[in-house]
Amino acid sequence: MTCGLREDEVELELRLARFEHLMERRLLLLNSVLLRQNPHNVQEWHKRVKLYEGKPHEIINTYTEAVQTVDPKLAVGKLHTLWVAFAKFYEENSQIEDARLVFEKATHVPYVKVDDLASVWCEWAEMEIRHENYDEALKLMQKATVMPARKVAYHDETETVQMRLYKSLKVWSMYADLEESFGSFKSCKSVYDRIIDLKIATPQIIINYGLFLEEHNYFEEAFRAYEKGIALFKWPNVYDIWNTYLTKFLSRYGGTKLERARDLFEQCLEQCPPKFAKALYLLYAKLEEEHGMARHAMAVYERATKAVLPEEMFELFNIYIKKAAEIYGVPKTRQIYEKAIEVLTEENAREMCLRFSEMETKLGEIDRARAIYAHCSQMCDPRVTAEFWQTWKEFEVRHGNEDTMREMLRIKRSVQATYNTQVNMMSAQMLSAATNVSGTVADLAPGAKDGMRMLEAKAAQMAQEERPSQPQPKGGSILFVRGETQGQDRDGTDTSRVVNPDEINIDEDDDDEDSSSEKGDGDEEGDDDDEGLPLEQQAIPAEVFGSLKPKANDEGSESD
Repeated sequence: MTCGLREDEVELELRLARFEHLMERRLLLLNSVLLRQNPHNVQEWHKRVKLYEGKPHEIINTYTEAVQTVDPKLAVGKLHTLWVAFAKFYEENSQIEDARLVFEKATHVPYVKVDDLASVWCEWAEMEIRHENYDEALKLMQKATVMPARKVAYHDETETVQMRLYKSLKVWSMYADLEESFGSFKSCKSVYDRIIDLKIATPQIIINYGLFLEEHNYFEEAFRAYEKGIALFKWPNVYDIWNTYLTKFLSRYGGTKLERARDLFEQCLEQCPPKFAKALYLLYAKLEEEHGMARHAMAVYERATKAVLPEEMFELFNIYIKKAAEIYGVPKTRQIYEKAIEVLTEENAREMCLRFSEMETKLGEIDRARAIYAHCSQMCDPRVTAEFWQTWKEFEVRHGNEDTMREMLRIKRSVQATYNTQVNMMSAQMLSAATNVSGTVADLAPGAKDGMRMLEAKAAQMAQEERPSQPQPKGGSILFVRGETQGQDRDGTDTSRVVNPDEINIDEDDDDEDSSSEKGDGDEEGDDDDEGLPLEQQAIPAEVFGSLKPKANDEGSESD
């Protein structure tokens, strides 16, 4: 019994130990599963190395297995990071030769991108620099940038990355930095020249080259380097080179080579986009102010106001006005103010008008200032720009009289009416466009996006329904209607036809008898003659007339 109990305890301890061991290896086993699913996953190999932290032999074996397993064309992630991390592991353990061996093998791997191979070379050179092997680092960069036996295109993916490495800007930039720091002037200059000849330079490389030459007092060489860069690039990439070139040129020569400086500025500004024109024009004007002629400076400022972006015009005009006042005096700024008011936006033009009128007021030109206010008022809606009208009112209070104040109020009412008319016209056009689509709600409803248009359509329909129908003439009668429609008479007779006192009846079906029966009593004698019927006359008793009894001669004439 006791023996069986001890066996159970041993079995339990064994199972617990296995479970603990399994839990310790859980992350490693999970990583193994992921690597079996995709052995080309670079990130999982890095995780596996971390899981073996503190076990150098396992780490070396893992790196070795990783670089042998991962296919460069199928790699998920950057394969060169495995080689670099492998070499750094040896470096951290003071095995520099082994690290160099790893880097050497890494440079022969057929990477997908040239940048991966360039990163390996740069990391190798940085390792040598960390161990103060500067000459070795320079030799590495020189070896990396050697021209291949035959010239190949950098973007030709059919060629290996080793063949295309000679055009990698990353390697050349590293090489130039090393030459600047540890090489000679001649070797560094040759490196920069090769970069420019290969046409892989960036504006920053050109600027660095110019600064390097300037540090060694080769100023004309630096200016030639800037000109080479200007020939390589177009706007807007060339802006930084131009800005550096012109600044350095002016600081070097000042006004001693004024014509050459003007030529440079004209060449620069010939195709300069408005976005970059402001700084260059200000630099040009500064040159003319300090070393040239005042009228040339004014001409540059005038050109600048036309060449910059619209949102920068206001600032340029302010600078232009300030400089003109300093050089020629305040009255000379009038033309500039007028030009600014013409070309600036309404908001900026209002500000410019206020400044203009304030200047004229200070000069004592009250009438001129009042005319400027009147001109500016045409772009000032009283509902929006109340401060302008208050300013004008204060001006009239100080310098005007009753007539000028009345004129200002009249202009204000006129401007208000103008803006109201414009708003009403716009509203009418919008309303007309909304209601003239159709006359019914059914037609308008699908296009109506708001309740107002629905109500307008419904009102139009109700007005259409309430409108009385036009009377239609019966038979061949033509009615000139000016009467009113009636219903039935009191005796039930239908009188729905239009009652018109001036009606012209031209019915063709009426008989002659009807027309003759409608004749008056005054036509009876004519009827007797026409008909030839005998008429019997009887004497009227005298009692009938009474006092009105006719005389004898009247009776005689009557009997006749």
